[in-house]
Amino acid sequence: MSEIRLGNRVIGEGYPPFIIAEMSGNHNQSLDKALEIVDAAAASGAHALKLQTYTADLMTLDMESEDFFIHDPGSLWKGQSLYRLYEQAYTPWEWHEPIYKRCRERGIIPFSTPFHPKAVDFLESLDTPFYKIASFENNDLPLIRHAARTGKPLIISTGMATLAELDEMVNTAREAGCTDLVLLKCTSNYPASPADSHLLTIPHMKELFRCEIGLSDHTLGIGAAVASVVLGATVIEKHFTISRSEGGVDSAFSLEPAEMKLLVSETEIARQALGTVKYGLTDKEKSSLKYRRSLYISKDVARGETLDEENVRIIRPGYGLPPKYIDHFIGRTASKDIKAGTALRWDLLG
Repeated sequence: MSEIRLGNRVIGEGYPPFIIAEMSGNHNQSLDKALEIVDAAAASGAHALKLQTYTADLMTLDMESEDFFIHDPGSLWKGQSLYRLYEQAYTPWEWHEPIYKRCRERGIIPFSTPFHPKAVDFLESLDTPFYKIASFENNDLPLIRHAARTGKPLIISTGMATLAELDEMVNTAREAGCTDLVLLKCTSNYPASPADSHLLTIPHMKELFRCEIGLSDHTLGIGAAVASVVLGATVIEKHFTISRSEGGVDSAFSLEPAEMKLLVSETEIARQALGTVKYGLTDKEKSSLKYRRSLYISKDVARGETLDEENVRIIRPGYGLPPKYIDHFIGRTASKDIKAGTALRWDLLG
């Protein structure tokens, strides 16, 4: 599997995990707040900032009937109609250009999740470098086909999709021209429980679909994200806010700047720690050899004196013979006078 590029960064084994800060609706309908989020994401070390590009009319119908209300008692958005929620959460399209501009000034890659072909066309006018398809749209094959035809990389979240649906989705993207594909393991619950994350799916997905795999993570904290890197995730997406106390549609499960900074550093540490299958001495352990245990004379011994457990001991440092040879010395005689503190050698035997 060849490496791919997302913007100016190479994605794949051997490279730092690609960290995406998802703004979503945490700007609370303030462009100034949106630009502040960009600055904070860049300062935290995130590599990309993601928007969501839609209008309420492109998402749903302005209806008050039961089908269009959120009734789930466990939902953060219980009691709202879909239309009103999307009105509250959407990012005005006229904000995209200044947000993209600020991202590029701060050295962070701007991109977005389009929720409709019209959104893809709009994002193309901003030279968006790649696209993300959300879990709730991964069954919208016409949308995936439209985005793939741009020829740009696609990131697709896999929440709720069956294996058959994933296969159909991947084939649709590739047949429409997508050559650089990233699938994100995702649990579409907000916030999600770590127990529902099933991160062991990551290497299985990589084997099945022969593409880069990452994690769209809605759990609290960074533990699941760090664990995903150990299993092969090369892209991590987390919702991001300046402060959860400020509220916002996704603030409850979003990372704050200090947490995002920790995510960037700890996922890279996890990647580096994987290394390769390795036994024995590393180059940097060579200086530690002297602190291993070895055989030493622990009391002065006269020539011809018998060596026993009183005058031969297994101790640190490691300049003597290895401990496994102690039985070759116990009961033998010394070939010469030996001072306490002498590392045992074969020529000291009589």
